[in-house]
Amino acid sequence: MAKSIRLILFVLMLTLAGTVVPASGKSKNRLKVALVLGGGGAKGAAEVGVLKEIERIGVPIDYIVGTSIGSIVGGLYAAGYRAEELDSLFTHQDWLDLFNDRKAKKGEKEKAIKGFGLMRGVGVMQFLDSLLTAKNHYQGLGAYPDSIDFDSLPIPFRAVACDVNTGQSAVLAKGNLALDMRASMAIPGVFKPVRADSMLMLDGGLVNNLPVDVARAMGADLVIAIDLTQNKHPDFVPKKIRKFMGKGLKWLRQRPDFVNYNRNRKDADLCINPKLKGYGVTSFKTADIRAMIELGHKAGKDHHGRLRVIKKKALDK
Repeated sequence: MAKSIRLILFVLMLTLAGTVVPASGKSKNRLKVALVLGGGGAKGAAEVGVLKEIERIGVPIDYIVGTSIGSIVGGLYAAGYRAEELDSLFTHQDWLDLFNDRKAKKGEKEKAIKGFGLMRGVGVMQFLDSLLTAKNHYQGLGAYPDSIDFDSLPIPFRAVACDVNTGQSAVLAKGNLALDMRASMAIPGVFKPVRADSMLMLDGGLVNNLPVDVARAMGADLVIAIDLTQNKHPDFVPKKIRKFMGKGLKWLRQRPDFVNYNRNRKDADLCINPKLKGYGVTSFKTADIRAMIELGHKAGKDHHGRLRVIKKKALDK
């Protein structure tokens, strides 16, 4: 009961924190800037730190694309949450407790979550839904729409998942935002996949962990990518596959995540890669989260000059 009260108070606190005017409303003719947020589990806290510097400088953001934890940070940011609010969310929430499905309520949306995986991840989806309800710009505080066009958010947004049936990226542009963010972060074996139409979706990091290409397809002229990857494979060359190989073996030999990452990283106008040595995807302890937010903020400040250049390019057009 005490935890439920704390969650309600937390959501109400965020509700009172204010709204944001989408950058795209300032000028129809200037260059458009996209923010691309990569995956990396708990390391996503560092993305919040970088966002603080982006906000401080005043870089306009017209589009947001996210994979895995990047889809959660990006989806909430696109819905109206700002960096300081996300800081509070990351540092005050018991994430490991949230991932425990025993406290999750039954609902219609959970029918889409089925298949192999240790956890349903319904609890985290319902938590995201409660946060979105607190920022419901469609009708004020109230139930969040079950299906929306993500272009109608304060900042247009795309979540990237992997469609297991095709082995390709699933770029999610409409539907239930909380469910689509949950699909994007469905780590294989850990979380059950999400089914939608003909797709069976798992973590987008399996194929596209830094989706700069998706931002370009949305119309971005300038792309700022926040990259959480620490161990890179710049010289990876896909190996040949044989006709009767299974999907798993084909993926291991082709590693589309490496191939797409190497291409997308080069295509970003600015790639900010916080140094997160010693931290991993499960570093959800409060002290670790705070440290990673600070490391992300430092990385943002280290790129202060280039962020100002992007701001100038966008606003001077």
